[in-house]
Amino acid sequence: MRASLLQIAVEDDESVKSRRQRVSSLVREVAEREGSGLIVLPELWTTGAFGYEAFATEAEPLEGPTYEAMAEAARDAGVWLHAGSIPERAVSDSGSAAGDGPLYNTSLVFSPAGELAGTYRKIHRFGFDKGEAVLMGAGRELVTVRASEAVLGLATCYDLRFPELFRGLVDAGAEVFVVPAGWPARRRAHWSLFARARAVEDQVFVLACGTAGVHAGVPQAGASVVVDPWGEVLAEAGPSGAEVLTVDLDLAKVAETREQFPALKDRRLGVAEPRL
Repeated sequence: MRASLLQIAVEDDESVKSRRQRVSSLVREVAEREGSGLIVLPELWTTGAFGYEAFATEAEPLEGPTYEAMAEAARDAGVWLHAGSIPERAVSDSGSAAGDGPLYNTSLVFSPAGELAGTYRKIHRFGFDKGEAVLMGAGRELVTVRASEAVLGLATCYDLRFPELFRGLVDAGAEVFVVPAGWPARRRAHWSLFARARAVEDQVFVLACGTAGVHAGVPQAGASVVVDPWGEVLAEAGPSGAEVLTVDLDLAKVAETREQFPALKDRRLGVAEPRL
């Protein structure tokens, strides 16, 4: 499977509508130029991951304008498209999505036919007592998507700090973790470390796609990266500026790695009782 990660530059002086058009065109362009079967976009690229004030004003129903644009782009390009994530305005208890429903950080995955193949609401929200952590609801479900040759396990940004989520995805059959992010530059070293750690401990490919630019005054880490099941970095983007990473994934390497070094078979969760 050939995969392309689109490290999008998100700047505050560009409108969401303009960025949506730009990214839609880029998906088509990259698919044609690179021959990719899977394209991945970053987290909250429509608003910027730290553009908290825009979450409510730019939030969309699931099948809103970004959904429509990305479905069309996937269909035109004939690719599996992980369209990053959007601020989703969910349907409220009253049945309306007009403005009073809860917000979620929601990822969308489309098939080459432009059909919605999966959605994932981010489980771990960043910010502690501010920002995303208080503005958005928490997802409750682990999500995998079978995309032709591979089972994709979906996670988003801050989720990388919680390895138990990824073990759950492995138990659900994931062979490739797809992790869109808007990771801050000041913790770039953590981003690279966690991407490699999740690949090594779960013996999967990790496709970690970040943003470049500055979100609401917060410089972004960039450094999108593809890691193989042995923890080897196959490709890595620079720390600033838009960039496209394209890598051919030998999916047989997942099973081969687990056979050669069967550490996952030695898991002993729930065996030992803690001593008080």
